Amino acid sequence: MDGPDEYHVPVLPDEVVHFLREGPEAGEIMDGTVGGGGHAARILQDIPGSRVLAVDRDPDALDQARVTLSPWAGRVRFLQARFDVAAKGAGIMGPSLRGALLDLGVSSRQIDTDTRGFSFRSGDAPLDMRMEGVATGGRTAAEILNEEGEAELTRIFREFGEERRAARLAREVVKRRRTEPFERARQLLDALTVVHRRSPEAGEKARVFQALRIAVNRELEALDQALPALRDALLPGGVMVVISYHSLEDRMVKRAFREWSRHCVCPPEIPICVCRGEPLGELLTRSVVRPSEAEVTGNPRSRSARLRAWRRGV
Repeated sequence: MDGPDEYHVPVLPDEVVHFLREGPEAGEIMDGTVGGGGHAARILQDIPGSRVLAVDRDPDALDQARVTLSPWAGRVRFLQARFDVAAKGAGIMGPSLRGALLDLGVSSRQIDTDTRGFSFRSGDAPLDMRMEGVATGGRTAAEILNEEGEAELTRIFREFGEERRAARLAREVVKRRRTEPFERARQLLDALTVVHRRSPEAGEKARVFQALRIAVNRELEALDQALPALRDALLPGGVMVVISYHSLEDRMVKRAFREWSRHCVCPPEIPICVCRGEPLGELLTRSVVRPSEAEVTGNPRSRSARLRAWRRGV
C-alpha cells in the first residue's frame, strides 16, 4: 500500500501545526478530512501529547490513514463520517476539542484513481464522484447530468464551477442526453468542446468537473453545517483551521470567522445592541495564508490552497 506522500501530499503542513499549537493542551484534535493521514501524522509528531480524531467520509482514505498513523495507534481513533456530523458521530456532546482541521477538496489519490470519476484525464472514467464510494448509494455525477433540468445544471456550472458558458453547457448537456445518457467523462468533455468551439484547456475542464463533484457530495452544505458545529465543539482557546481550494468555500469560512470575531452582529438599523455583545473568539489569520513558491513547485496541486484559522474565546 502506498505511503502518505504517494497518497496525498499534505498542504501547508507547517502552518497547520503552527496554528493548532495555539490551542489548549487538553482534548483531541479532530482532523475532519484525514485523507491519507499526512496532516494527522505531522500533528502527532510535532505536537507532544496530542491525540487525533481521524475522520473521513471515504473508506479507502481511512484504510490508508490507519497504515500511515499506525506508529501513533494509541493516540488516534478513526471515524467514517462527513465532517459536518463527525462531532455527534464521535460522541462529542459539548466542548472537548483542542483543535479542528478541515482540508477541503479531494486527495491526489481520489483524483488519480479513474474508477472514482473525479478526473477528466481518462475519457473512459465513469462519471461517479461520490466521496463515500459506490457502496453507499447517493446520486452520481452522471445521474445529475441526466436528471436535472437545464436551469439547475446552469446553476451548478455557474456557482460551483464559475463557468462563464454555464447556460450554453447546460443546454448542450440536455440536448445530448436525449439520444445518449451521460456515463463517461469523454461525453462531458465532448459537450464542453462544442460549447467552447475548441478543445477546452485543463483549467476549463477542471472547473466543470469540480462543479459536479461539489453538487454530488453537497460539499457547500456540509461546510455550512460543519463550521458552527465544530466551533461549538472546541474547548475555550481551541483552534479551528480550514484549508479551502474554491472561492465559495473560502468566502464561507472568511465570513463565519469574521462574524464570530465581532462584538456585535445586530443589523445596522437596530440602535441598541441586543445580540451576544461580545466576540466568540478571535481571528488568527488577518489575511489568507497561501503556500510558498517552494511548496507550489514541489506540489503543484497546492497552488489554489487558502488557509484561515480562528480561536475560540477563553
